[in-house]
Formats: sequence, C-alpha cells, structure tokens
Amino acid sequence: MKATEVIADGFGRVREVVHEVLDGIGAEALNARPDPAANSIAWLVWHLARVQDDHVADAAGLPQVWREGGWADRLGLSLPVAATGYGQTARQAAAVRVDSPEPLLGYFDAVHEQSLRFVRSLSAADLGRVVDARWDPPVTLGVRLVSVLADDLQHAGQAAYVRGLVERGAAHGS
Repeated sequence: MKATEVIADGFGRVREVVHEVLDGIGAEALNARPDPAANSIAWLVWHLARVQDDHVADAAGLPQVWREGGWADRLGLSLPVAATGYGQTARQAAAVRVDSPEPLLGYFDAVHEQSLRFVRSLSAADLGRVVDARWDPPVTLGVRLVSVLADDLQHAGQAAYVRGLVERGAAHGS
C-alpha cells in the first residue's frame, strides 16, 4: 500500500465517524454542550471540517470549499468567514449552532472530496515537499496531512463521545 493510500484511508475513517455521529441526530443534540465551556457536536464537526479545508486547501494551492462552495453563507454562522475554531472562546464556540445535520454534513463531504482528490493526485515524493518553513524542522506535506488526520480523528471521537453523553442524559431524564 502506498503512503498516499494510507492517508486517503485515514480521511475515509474520519468520514465514517462523522457520518455515524450525525446520523439521525436532531438540532437539540447537535447543539447541546455538556457544560458551558464544552464544545457541541455542531462545533466539533464544523471545526474539524474547517481545519481540514483550511490546511489541505493551503497545501494544495486550492481555494477553500468554505468560501468557494458557498458553505459560509449556507451555514450562516455569526463568525468571521476566516474562522476555523482554533483559539475560539467558549462564547465564540457557542455561536456555532445549526438546525439540522444536513448543512454540516454537506460541507464536511465537500471538504472530504476535495481532500481525497488532492491526496490521490500525490506521489510519495510529493509528501516530502515543505509546506510551512516557519517551524523547526519545517513542516512537510506528509506531516501536515497526518497532523490534519490526527486532529480530525480526535474531534470526531469527541463528537461521538458528546453524542453518547447527550443521549444517555436524555434517556435518564437529565
């Protein structure tokens, strides 16, 4: 298996978790926060998609799906269009609210497709290209893609955990 196939498989695993988390979920559960400083499922999925979109588009020299695909307007969040969720306060994170999972899933799937097209176009040699020289050592494309995967899988797992908390709370009358 080629390195790029492993990376594509990783992105596919993120997709599986995101789809499982959003399957059949209602607005109340999407926007629920286990406590005032915690992130909601809506925020977690939006954030992992925004980070993937931002980082992969930058590395690929492509426009972000968020802007080009009109997703910033479709989701209508009261955040700056450049926001990715990184460094947000609890109050800013609380502004990520949606009425249904469909727009989040649409945005995530569009980002996923752009990421896969890019990853599948790469050779193993491409993964050694430096994409960010501000770090010591400089960040290669391979390291950037693995970093995005790690972040996305972590947040997808957190979203699954929050869904479990919300559903158990609802089942126990909390």
